[in-house]
Amino acid sequence: MIQLVIAALLIFVLIFGIGFILNMLLKTTWLPIYGYLVLLAVLLYMNWDKQGSILQSAASYTYVDYIPAVGGLVGAIMSGWTIGTLRSKGYKMF
Repeated sequence: MIQLVIAALLIFVLIFGIGFILNMLLKTTWLPIYGYLVLLAVLLYMNWDKQGSILQSAASYTYVDYIPAVGGLVGAIMSGWTIGTLRSKGYKMF
């Protein structure tokens, strides 16, 4: 269980950092969220068993697979929120 929490926290920090840097360089706010969702959709499609539906394939994952993915999604959301807050307070990044 501790490994699951650490994995979720590490993915949160990784996606937050990458999203923050992308937000500064590309001057977008929510691009990392869309990119992360597309990445998850591609990974789900690549692991899709063609015999069943995509919902059956998604149901085959356990909470151990979903918790780090949710941690990454929260990191992407927080990076967009952080950049939006900094920009609204007048900070200019690049």
